[in-house]
Amino acid sequence: MDRFQLCRALRAAGVPETYYEIPGCTHERRPVTDRYFLEERGGQWVVGVHERGTREVLERFPAEDRACRWLHERLTAEGPPPVPATPAETEALLHDSDGIQRRAREEFERALAEARGRAAESPADDGRTEPPPTRGRPGRTSADENRHLD
Repeated sequence: MDRFQLCRALRAAGVPETYYEIPGCTHERRPVTDRYFLEERGGQWVVGVHERGTREVLERFPAEDRACRWLHERLTAEGPPPVPATPAETEALLHDSDGIQRRAREEFERALAEARGRAAESPADDGRTEPPPTRGRPGRTSADENRHLD
């Protein structure tokens, strides 16, 4: 497998491009996110993690094929199966449903407040360079337009 086949396989598996950086395969303009990377260094292929602006090599491979297969496995692995709850855990869940709902609501409100705070700090960039179009001609209100309809 080469890096181009890896890109096709990751796309087919539904792995978002923001999870990886592969030369010649991923878009030039990258959002600021943590991600895996694959690159050739001095005749070797390295796979690592880009976190908080720092690149850390996790593995080195003599061949592109092995590096690509390693990265593919990491990005498509389902992880360990869920562990079933013990009888005591199940009993606690059944008897504390009000508390669980209250804590979930509190966590949701806290996350929502944080998200609102981040949105207020940095306005969303929707790619527009001009204000959104207005109905009718600029500078006219809908009352002006309605007056012409009479």
